[in-house]
Amino acid sequence: MRNAPLTAFVLHRYDWSESSLILDLFTREQGRVAVAAKGAKRPFSQLRSVLLPFQRIQITLGRQATGEDAREVQNLRGADWTGGAAMLTGAALFSGFYVNELLMKLVARHDPHAALFDVYADTVAALGEAGEAGGQAALRAFEIVLLTELGLLPDLGVETATRRPLVADGRYRVLADAGVVAANGATDATIGGATLAALQFALAGDDLAALQRITARSLAELRPILRAQLAYHLGTDRLRTRQVMIDAQALTPSPA
Repeated sequence: MRNAPLTAFVLHRYDWSESSLILDLFTREQGRVAVAAKGAKRPFSQLRSVLLPFQRIQITLGRQATGEDAREVQNLRGADWTGGAAMLTGAALFSGFYVNELLMKLVARHDPHAALFDVYADTVAALGEAGEAGGQAALRAFEIVLLTELGLLPDLGVETATRRPLVADGRYRVLADAGVVAANGATDATIGGATLAALQFALAGDDLAALQRITARSLAELRPILRAQLAYHLGTDRLRTRQVMIDAQALTPSPA
């Protein structure tokens, strides 16, 4: 429907002129879109207090992009805050920008992923409400859903090459170019078969809460596996937000 409202989050913003912005938005209905917010930087613009990261908003666009127009920046006609959690701060803020960077680098524009949008919204809320361990579990769960939604993660319940079910007490590797394979004595980045099967069961049931509980119990195993998966598909392990966080931690004085 022409000019139908869209539910969105701001992923990134760029200066366009002295008074305007270009925004990269993640919408539930259209996926990632680029919009021009004319006059949004003016002191009395209603948009100044609305176009903020990690806040759910409802937007209307000047026109719906189709075909060749999908590559163009659309004009933002209006935006309203629709409620949500308080702004992220501290380590949670870095984590939020990390999630945004993943979306911008891995999700193509105008490729809708409604389920991923909902998980993103829940993850942002979890980052603001949970402690450090809960936030890390939410991040790992988001990474798993993101890779699954984009078709980049193999079925975690079976060995990829043989399609055999996993042995609960077996050890496995999850490789970006080969899928799930038996560890066979490998010492790097392995994970238990029971954990992988539980993750797959939670994914199949669209049960984010269960997924977060499993990741909370398996953070040490999942972190190197997911980092390797993301680095492979991104083509680099150097993410801007990760480096900024490392630099910020280096500047923080150690407790006496």
